Amino acid sequence: MTTYRWQFSLALSLLFAGVPAGAQEPPAVITSPQVLDVQGGKIRVVPVVTGLFHPWSIAFPDAHTILVSERNGRLRLIRDGVLSPEPIWTSPTPAGESGDALHFIAVHPNFARNQMVYVSYPKRGEQGVTLAVARGRLSGSKLTDVQEIFAADAWETGGNLAGRVFFAPDGTLYVTVGDRDRICCNGTDDNSLRMKAQRLDNDAGKTLRLRDDGTVPEDNPFAGRAGVRPEIFTYGHRNAYGLAVHPETGELWEAEIGPMGGDEVNILLPGHNYGWPLVSMGRNYTGTLVSDQPWARPGMDNPRMFWVPSISPSSMIFYTGDKFPKWKNNLFVGALTTAQLVRVAFNQPSQAEKREGLLVPLRQRIRDVQQGPDGYIYVATERTVRGNDTDGAVLRIEPAE
Repeated sequence: MTTYRWQFSLALSLLFAGVPAGAQEPPAVITSPQVLDVQGGKIRVVPVVTGLFHPWSIAFPDAHTILVSERNGRLRLIRDGVLSPEPIWTSPTPAGESGDALHFIAVHPNFARNQMVYVSYPKRGEQGVTLAVARGRLSGSKLTDVQEIFAADAWETGGNLAGRVFFAPDGTLYVTVGDRDRICCNGTDDNSLRMKAQRLDNDAGKTLRLRDDGTVPEDNPFAGRAGVRPEIFTYGHRNAYGLAVHPETGELWEAEIGPMGGDEVNILLPGHNYGWPLVSMGRNYTGTLVSDQPWARPGMDNPRMFWVPSISPSSMIFYTGDKFPKWKNNLFVGALTTAQLVRVAFNQPSQAEKREGLLVPLRQRIRDVQQGPDGYIYVATERTVRGNDTDGAVLRIEPAE
């Protein structure tokens, strides 16, 4: 156990210093295009904008516009490659000590008609803090008529909120909520708060499914069941930051950060239980197993893939564009602690999948990955975990050949 604690302490000291494990110098700010080697070719990484404050999420309302959420609560607008100097909207929740005031963005599938943009952010109240979702109308260079449409029943005084907002092809809105475990890292194996993820009377540790107005669809798996939150779609999650639809199967895939090891990608099925905190390939922060039956249990789904040690997945997409033909339908996962973009190719000769770490020489924490309307891949990055640095950027990945 002493070994695990030493390893974890070392990893934390490197992480919170903003230096990936094994690095000697702080990562550089990317100010000019960089050409990098990848399997079978080269890519060019082009800075679109720099000087962002810990960007969490990016979204594309149209081919000329990128929206960026900053952790201090500001929603920024990039139009034709130019960052507007003032935010187009600011979160109603003041930035706390961690500067955490705004999380993710999603654009309505019918944006061309209704100009609706969705955001998630912490909401404070008498019971502590929970996750809220609001929507507003993008009018020129302002987000107007912003109204809260949903607040999760996940109140706590601390712990991760997650907060990915994602529209499925059927127009329903999926929202991830963290397990809200505020005592996970204090040297105890107490899982009393984590067990909320196994209960259906709250939204902690869940993936939720809503209509675009924040109400609950009648065909949700638990709708109409007494004592159960009807918005729950799946449960037993830790901290899910990635959602994407598989372009061939139509399945909803999810990426979540595990404890010490055990980061997961899951295929979400209505009403299914994904095990946390009873089942995990990772360990508690004390080094112990998460339970007396940690690897699998009846009635709980195992992940489609996992990582030990952790990469801290922040986001995910399936690539469907035409700029990278060899990467068609590949999965891309943003990684925080290992500072890379992980490419996963399926159905490879002699193996089920092949993983490649992209952008590793840049040593940037990948906060979000999205496919742009132009078919290129875009990432939101930051260089450090803490601090008041405007060291974030939006980068575009292009073929270099």
